Amino acid sequence: MNALFRRISSLTAQSVGSPWAFSFSLVLIAVWLATGPVFHFSDTWQLVINTGTTIITFLMVFLIQNTQNRDAKAIHLKLDELIRAVSEARNELVDLQDWSDDELENLRQEFKKLQQASRISAREVQAAD
Repeated sequence: MNALFRRISSLTAQSVGSPWAFSFSLVLIAVWLATGPVFHFSDTWQLVINTGTTIITFLMVFLIQNTQNRDAKAIHLKLDELIRAVSEARNELVDLQDWSDDELENLRQEFKKLQQASRISAREVQAAD
């Protein structure tokens, strides 16, 4: 079931994100607008586009979320591999996405201090030149 859903969501995300899909949706809206006078811009005429877009949006939320989750996992794994491969890198940062908000904030502050220290060092080097 997961493999089938993954394939469907991947193919759908690729096709829906194409210029052809956008063009098709523009044509569909143009046809809907053109039929407005025929149906006297009735409530049913409006309901057709509202229902269609609601259903498509509802389904796309799940497909897009699945695609984003897969992309995020792949990026995390790639970054984890880079951290593991670089000898100076801290291996405890491999599962950073699982840290609590407080732990992430502490790490952010640590990096901020490192950045400030490197700026000071760069200024000292420039002043010495």
